[in-house]
Amino acid sequence: MTSTDTHPIIQIDIVSDVVCPWCIVGFRQLDVAMKQQGIQAQLRWHPFELNPNMPPEGQNLREHITEKYGSTPEQSQQARERLTAIGAELGFTFNFDEDSRIVNTFKAHQLLDWAEGQGLQHQLKLALFDAYFTRQQDVSDTEVLLQAVTSAGLNPDTARQVLETGEHIALVREKQQFWTSRGISGVPSMVFGGKYLLTGAQGVDTYSRVLQQCLAEAA
Repeated sequence: MTSTDTHPIIQIDIVSDVVCPWCIVGFRQLDVAMKQQGIQAQLRWHPFELNPNMPPEGQNLREHITEKYGSTPEQSQQARERLTAIGAELGFTFNFDEDSRIVNTFKAHQLLDWAEGQGLQHQLKLALFDAYFTRQQDVSDTEVLLQAVTSAGLNPDTARQVLETGEHIALVREKQQFWTSRGISGVPSMVFGGKYLLTGAQGVDTYSRVLQQCLAEAA
């Protein structure tokens, strides 16, 4: 993303997981705020696993939510309906059904780490959100990941090699540890200008205020 003649670029670091619905909601709210304010930002996505011990086969989403948060099936259904409505307002489609699954995301984070060096991390992150939430695809599956890689403009053969060699495993673990050691325990967590931390999807108005604050200080 480039700067404009009137505003400096604001650095925004977003710690998130690709299976976190509030992460795409938070980003969409932030995107609306940036467009309303005419502000450009340099976004960097950082790895966080909501379920680092999730087995390869994943788990039914409704069962997972009930076990992890103690919610009833009715509460889980209401939460998904609310997310679907919020997503629709922001131009993002959530598709949930009885077969929706939560999956392991460590391979996705390895590819996102690689994509950052290719200058296409943001595009891949959005492609992964779309694959998981809209297309209901298994983002722990290598072939699904390579489809997202291709749609983001990256080389799928190189991406497959990244996963096969494990060359980004240590880097991702190091970055995960960096953020958790600084108290990040939930996502999305956004750091504006290396200074202001907002956790959760805070809404367009809140993001607009912190963006304006960053601009005022930069000026």
